[in-house]
Amino acid sequence: MTDRPLKQIHLAVHFPGVNNTTVWSDPAAGSHIEFASFRHLAQTAERGKFDFFFLAEGLRLRETNGLIHDLDVVGRPESITVLNALAAVTERLGLAATVNATFNEPYELARRLASLDHLSGGRAAWNVVTSSDAFTGENFRRGGYLDRADRYTRAAESVQLAREFWDAGEEPARHSGPQFEAEGRLSLPRPPQGHPVVIQAGDSDEGREFAAATADVIFSRHSKLADGQAFHRDVKRRLSAYGRKPDELKIMPGATFVLGDTDAEAAERAHEVRRAQVSPQTAINFLEQVWGIDLSDHDPDGPLPTVDPDPDSGLIQGRTRHGDPLAIAERWRAMAAEKKLTSREVVIEATGRQSFIGSPATVAERIDHFVQNDAADGFILIPHLTPGGLDEFVDRVVPLLQERGVFRTDYTGPTLRDHLGLPVPGRR
Repeated sequence: MTDRPLKQIHLAVHFPGVNNTTVWSDPAAGSHIEFASFRHLAQTAERGKFDFFFLAEGLRLRETNGLIHDLDVVGRPESITVLNALAAVTERLGLAATVNATFNEPYELARRLASLDHLSGGRAAWNVVTSSDAFTGENFRRGGYLDRADRYTRAAESVQLAREFWDAGEEPARHSGPQFEAEGRLSLPRPPQGHPVVIQAGDSDEGREFAAATADVIFSRHSKLADGQAFHRDVKRRLSAYGRKPDELKIMPGATFVLGDTDAEAAERAHEVRRAQVSPQTAINFLEQVWGIDLSDHDPDGPLPTVDPDPDSGLIQGRTRHGDPLAIAERWRAMAAEKKLTSREVVIEATGRQSFIGSPATVAERIDHFVQNDAADGFILIPHLTPGGLDEFVDRVVPLLQERGVFRTDYTGPTLRDHLGLPVPGRR
């Protein structure tokens, strides 16, 4: 660190999404469909002065060998619909919707997000995601025709065209590109923020370049300090090629947390939480994602499978494989041998996100350490309980961050761009 002023921490909350984060066995676990759950978590985040509330989305229920894995979240209302309703019961909190750029048209995206921005008074954000699998595409006329190599090309052009629609005034937007031909203007005025905030998640080289060129926030995965610092440096250095300054892109990894009165108590609770999140059935499902073969008869409390993965398997539908299955299996086997872990224990260790575990003072110190040392600009927190999982963090950790002078005690402006310290873009 240098003698520079303290960085201000950005915080958001992720409504536990389409994965196995939620501990369903806890008596406090609630619905992922009833509006009361969304309202409780959003209002808690606003009470804590968070930047935004973040909704993930899946366009099709994921399947393994033709069956839905119902220990994940298996259904939820459409994101922008939920956020439009939340706009009426919150005042300052940003509202971030995950919307797929592969299976939506830019005009409709621009119109729906501009509507949310108007209804919320300038608090809308779009988490841009892509899809190249035919399984998801079966729900759409276009099907799975889009090649994987084209998904970022389409996403980048979707964002570009949406921004052209947001900027169109008396002169209509006129666009001619490899993916879209369009001419027209929105049916409502320019959004209060100029452009709703754009969020992106992607760790590949093309994903990083897309973020540097297009995004305002990047939702990253790096959990270790050194890895986070390397990612932070790499993405920020790319911005200058697009005429952007380093503070015009906020890097916010996803992070879980478990609190206790002492560090030891928190560690014990965290162990229980992870075992509840990765049940024996869920462990098998994760193994099948890597190995690509039916492992329903495999003992999750025994060693890892001895056979090699099938890289071309179609057993898992609707999930993205992260990396080479053969390399992942080799890495997991090395971990199991070194630490003497069972299959389930390997999955628990290998699939955990960045976690802040400890007393409130310990968690506040660690979050601050990551941000001040440029491993992140803040975090998108993912509670393990819906909807009350953020309450303890807001009550016990946020005041400590405020005492450190690294987190706001009140909002300074009405819009999400105000919260993130981002300028309102001029018309293009």
